Amino acid sequence: MGPERMKRKQDSDPWAVAWAVRSLVVIAFLAAFAVPTGLLPIVAVATDAGGELTQVQGPITIFLNTPVPTATPLPPEPQFTPTPHVPRIGIIAGHYGSDSGAICEDGLMEVDVNLNVARQVVVLLSARGWDVQLLEEFDVRLNQYRADALLSIHADSCGVPGKSGFKMARAESSYIPGSEDRLVDCVSMSYAEATGLQFDAYTITYDMTRYHAYYEIDPNTPAAIIEAGFMLDDRELLTERSDVVARGIADGLICFIEGSAP
Repeated sequence: MGPERMKRKQDSDPWAVAWAVRSLVVIAFLAAFAVPTGLLPIVAVATDAGGELTQVQGPITIFLNTPVPTATPLPPEPQFTPTPHVPRIGIIAGHYGSDSGAICEDGLMEVDVNLNVARQVVVLLSARGWDVQLLEEFDVRLNQYRADALLSIHADSCGVPGKSGFKMARAESSYIPGSEDRLVDCVSMSYAEATGLQFDAYTITYDMTRYHAYYEIDPNTPAAIIEAGFMLDDRELLTERSDVVARGIADGLICFIEGSAP
């Protein structure tokens, strides 16, 4: 039998194959025991800059009992609650800090009537948590004044006996006519209901439609002026029941700010 035939016979000898398999199993078993305990080092290799394999110096031990790191949960996203809008309102007491306004024969001055009502309106609206400013007629704060609404409170003179009623107006050339019309409508409706006075559209003057404050404040601030009554025929209402006057005006501003339909 030639050498090549004997080699082929040995390669195909089942006993030789069996012993080889057994040897591999034993080696694998020993490795499974020795590697985790650090008795049998694992030689690590890496690729150098030239692409050649190189041995990493020092044994590498793999511990099977190494705890698996757990992911740290992310903190919950903060929940932001929008800050509630606090309405900002400007109330001008007509002629306050400037002059007396109209004066009756008995000495009743318009500025006193206006200021008394304006102060009460400020108190009523401030009680709702609103930011309300009492302003003078030519207040320096009116320059580019920004608010949710601005209302100037005035009263008519004593010079028209037998005349009663109130009137309101906004700027004749308004930058925001829709908002200012709604302001006028809200205050007019509430004021008429509270006081029983009629709206007198026929005595609206240029002093109302071209009121100086319209051209001083920020054009996006809705503004209007009210003549709350005549100091002769409506005197009892304006002086002795000024709380009713103030409530009618305040309710109108609440209607405008809170979106009630006039």
